[in-house]
Amino acid sequence: MVREIIHVQVGQCGNQVGLSFWNAVTSEHDLNVHKGMKWEKQGVVNDSDGDGLPDELEKIDVYFRGVSDERTTCKWVPRAVLVDLEPGTMDVIKAQPIGPAFKPDNLCFGNNGAGNNWAKGHYTEGAELVESVLERVRLEIEQCDSPQGFQIFHSLGGGTGSGMGTLLLLKIRDAYPDRITCTYSVYPSPKVSDTVVEPYNAVLSSHQLLENSDETFIIDNEALYNINYNILKNNQPTYEELNNLIAQSCCGITASLRFPGKLNGDLRKLGVNLVPFPRLHFFLVSQAPLLSKQASAMTGLNVRELTTQAYSARNFFSNVRPEDGKYMASSFTFRGPKLSTQDVDDNMEKLNTKNADDFVEWIPNNLKSGIVSTRPKTSNISATFVANTTALKGIFQRLATQFGAMYRRKAFLHWYKGEGMDEMEFQEADKNVRDLITEYQDKQDATYEEEEEEEDEDI
Repeated sequence: MVREIIHVQVGQCGNQVGLSFWNAVTSEHDLNVHKGMKWEKQGVVNDSDGDGLPDELEKIDVYFRGVSDERTTCKWVPRAVLVDLEPGTMDVIKAQPIGPAFKPDNLCFGNNGAGNNWAKGHYTEGAELVESVLERVRLEIEQCDSPQGFQIFHSLGGGTGSGMGTLLLLKIRDAYPDRITCTYSVYPSPKVSDTVVEPYNAVLSSHQLLENSDETFIIDNEALYNINYNILKNNQPTYEELNNLIAQSCCGITASLRFPGKLNGDLRKLGVNLVPFPRLHFFLVSQAPLLSKQASAMTGLNVRELTTQAYSARNFFSNVRPEDGKYMASSFTFRGPKLSTQDVDDNMEKLNTKNADDFVEWIPNNLKSGIVSTRPKTSNISATFVANTTALKGIFQRLATQFGAMYRRKAFLHWYKGEGMDEMEFQEADKNVRDLITEYQDKQDATYEEEEEEEDEDI
């Protein structure tokens, strides 16, 4: 039985990244957007596990719902709820080739916007819209056979994605406590700042993510810009190109859920293998191959090359330095039609042995790997690296420092209080994030001491 995921995208950034994700997923499942989301290769059956179904369609129900029209041909509708507090973003999405594929009732929008104010998204404007969004989510859940969880795309710097995104997360957690909630969160970065009040919005959101999310994939714009400049040799990247990078990694993370593989993957297995403590559920993401056109012509891709690239800090989607922390647990997902399990296992063992100092010593075998035989659209083979590392504390340290500098002088606070927020909430969020930094540091400094065997006391 296929286990479905409900996708929710919130705010301008969440909707733009979500749009790139859906474009990538429809392409990987060979759905032709221009022909009403019908499967393209009707005559060709690429059936790796011998059940008579093409691999592209075998687990398509995870993200798409099949709808039969009067000609009894199947049309696939994304299991997606699109949310924003202003109508402009929805108009852009409707105008895209994939726009008509989304169920019109699932496009939920307000008219006032959140104005980069977390409190507006969480308490006033967002609170007015949230019930109608939850109603759409409930209707999507009812059309699932066995829902495994939710994924939310949002950013933490603005007002809607951060404020309303975390409000939705809270409400979904209350309504469906036994389902996995997973977020793809675009964090503010030091050099690429869109708004002055980003530190407030991001710390208030991180406080909510700590309590209500099961798995959070951290992405930041500066790291994506660096990948474009340094690796892809693209000096003027557009937001669309940045979003395509995020979509590429999302496809890699979800590949084991969407296609048949040697081992079945799902959101819960990912969490069980990567989250050693409930609060430390923030993940670093990396993708390979990321190569310029010139370099890709000269680089032979194999498992070793992919492993080296994905493990390299240059390919990280977050602006962290791996030497600032230690990996607690990590996972590689390889994609390609002719990958050998032996080859992957050998490379994982070499990586673990060579970089033993990068991993905490008190979790043995903390490198997980999986193979999906369906290749990505961007290259013949690929690897996605997801890691839980204590180096992520650097992101929270930077936010906490910026937050403290403004909060000490009570700068911009009246905008939040005007929406009914209490100052205590700022203090709680700040304390919670600082506690998280301390927790990361404790786990990084922890060592494994073998217990001395007790001597027999028999006399």
